[in-house]
Amino acid sequence: MPINILMPALSPTMTEGKLASWQKQEGDPVESGDVIAEIETDKAVMEVEAVDDGVLGRIVVPAGTDSVQVNAVIGVILEEGEDAKALEDLSVAGDPGGDTGAGEVPLPAEPPMPGPDPESAAAQAPFLPSTDRIIASPLARRMAAHRKLDLSGLRGTGPHGRIIKRDVEAVPEAAASAPAVTPAPPSSVEQISAPTAPVGPADDAALPPYEDMPTSSIRKVIAKRLSDSKQTIPHFYLTVDCVLDNLLALRRDLNARSDAYRLSVNDFVIRAVAIALRKVPDANAMWAGDSIRKFSRADISVAVSIPDGLITPVIRDADAKGLAEISNEMKALATRARNGKLMPEDYQGGTMSVSNLGMYGIKEFSAIINPPQGCILAVGAGEQRPVVRDGALAVATVMSCTLAVDHRVIDGALGAAYLAAFKPLIEDPVGMLL
Repeated sequence: MPINILMPALSPTMTEGKLASWQKQEGDPVESGDVIAEIETDKAVMEVEAVDDGVLGRIVVPAGTDSVQVNAVIGVILEEGEDAKALEDLSVAGDPGGDTGAGEVPLPAEPPMPGPDPESAAAQAPFLPSTDRIIASPLARRMAAHRKLDLSGLRGTGPHGRIIKRDVEAVPEAAASAPAVTPAPPSSVEQISAPTAPVGPADDAALPPYEDMPTSSIRKVIAKRLSDSKQTIPHFYLTVDCVLDNLLALRRDLNARSDAYRLSVNDFVIRAVAIALRKVPDANAMWAGDSIRKFSRADISVAVSIPDGLITPVIRDADAKGLAEISNEMKALATRARNGKLMPEDYQGGTMSVSNLGMYGIKEFSAIINPPQGCILAVGAGEQRPVVRDGALAVATVMSCTLAVDHRVIDGALGAAYLAAFKPLIEDPVGMLL
């Protein structure tokens, strides 16, 4: 019998994702292990492999569909020896909220679209009754009802001629029967009780030309997590200046010794952050509701810029790895991140984060804690500044580092103790080689 292809859960926290593309088309043969689709999660684009042999008999969810719920049916595979007639007993459920009978393939719920007020709708025209002969998605039906558009005259471009959102959007507004509603002028009472506010920059009519860009799944998750972080985590900040001259000299010397690695300042920072956690283990912690969770391993999340925002691949056991190993691993993770090829185990479970904007010339900044972690270190650019040495004015390369701390987990004195362990590792980096 036909085999359902379900929307996979590609991480423990994933509840929905975007079906980015189909790598197979209807009628294509499929073997176990073949990549059949790509799913965009809140972190990366990941491949979905077939677990059965057969033929891709039906694509239920078109490529580009967003907010597909985990375990929703996205396609159907025909087993070897079956033909398309086996699909005749399958019907695509037209309403995700309704009952589905045996053999039906439930679609993922589509986001609700605001409809007209029921009373005003009744005064104008009733919704068009649906008919079994019109194959349309629930969202397309709602959009058509909202515009009072007859679906019977539309040709669907979805699977098996199904009318979908873009088919309704392609119909000019003039073809719809909904009359334009002219708002009534406010009454004299309204004018007295609610005087008209002066036109400001928020009024659309006053804005210059603009374009609203759709947000990706990654950007939506970044927005939610960082908003939650600033609203729920009591941040405070500690800044320390580190002299970089010894580190830069050691970096030049080590890079000249081999072509097997190319160390960056960030590689030294990652190792120093991890070693400092080992020296001050109480800082390697996070808030766990009714307890403080302390970690015995220093797994460092490192912010990497990607087209859709940021992602934080993790260098695990960073305090136990050499600089060359950290450097090579970080380069590989950054490349996979920018190509959307990170696996969940590559970016989950860090105990502290590092965000470095020094390569962009940023002198100093404050980062937002990556929940549920307890702190993040924001690293600025190394630049020449005046310093005092032995009572005399001198010039040194100085880097400002700002630690953002969750005050529920780490108090000011503990945060200061952590930076006191971090600073000498940067200023005398030979200690990191021992």
